[in-house]
Amino acid sequence: MIASTLLGLIFGVGLAALLTLLFGVYSIGPTERGVLTTFGRVQRTPGTTADDPQLGALLTDEEKLRYSYPNIRVIPPGGPYFKWPWQKLYKVDMTIQAIDITWDPDIKQETIEAVTKDNLTVQISGQIRWKPCERNLYAYLFGVAHPAAHVVGYFISVLRDRIATFHGESHDGAVEGVSINDLRRNLSLINTFMEESCRKTTARYGVDLDAALITNIDPPSDVDEALASINTTQNQVAASISQAKADADQKLKMAEQAVQIAQNRAEAEAAPLLELGKTLEAMHAQGGRAALDSYLRNASLPLREKAAQTILKL
Repeated sequence: MIASTLLGLIFGVGLAALLTLLFGVYSIGPTERGVLTTFGRVQRTPGTTADDPQLGALLTDEEKLRYSYPNIRVIPPGGPYFKWPWQKLYKVDMTIQAIDITWDPDIKQETIEAVTKDNLTVQISGQIRWKPCERNLYAYLFGVAHPAAHVVGYFISVLRDRIATFHGESHDGAVEGVSINDLRRNLSLINTFMEESCRKTTARYGVDLDAALITNIDPPSDVDEALASINTTQNQVAASISQAKADADQKLKMAEQAVQIAQNRAEAEAAPLLELGKTLEAMHAQGGRAALDSYLRNASLPLREKAAQTILKL
């Protein structure tokens, strides 16, 4: 009886050890990171995320109190590693993931609605790219129930505020007072603003926003048709104005060239006279009145010869 009990005990211990070895050995893939919990408590390291120079710089003093998460031990890629049965392993995929801004775990929707500064309801579609932040995996795994949903919701709230207050630069051909035109023309500026404004998600939710891509901003169909007509008319007016300006600029250029030609001719005609004046002035300075009289006699000889020839011919 004792021998059978001892044999069963040895068999049970051996089986438990075998199962522990089989299910306790694990590895971490090259694009993964691992986190272990012992009886539900994550393995921690000294300090908090608010002390991190990069993460802390993203938060205000008030936000640091709300989003101060403990630093945790992150298991790098490799293996084999070992864990005890009372430990639980979390594997986190660190690759960049793309998600549509219309995604919602509770409802199905095709677009996101927002109101512009002129009370026009527009429909927005696009994507965001994100990945977990290795320095803040505690927030990603344990801080929020669904990090992707939190990031999308935060992104949409910032986007709606930006749409409601957006003022674009004025351009020729734009319809003044219609914000949809500004929004469509400045999609790149809006995407850049969203990327900068959502960097706090790294410190808040452990999600690093890689890029934002708003692809379409569309008003209701009836409003879109009216805006198309307005834009067409405005473009025609702008084209006419541009053509008139081009014609005026061309005529002005031609007038400037004509004035320049006349000025050049006048200067060409005046140049010999000015040069003669300088010569006579120099002669007077050196020879006085006598030199000038001599010059006049010599200069008049060809004229006298021509006059004599004319008289003889007559």
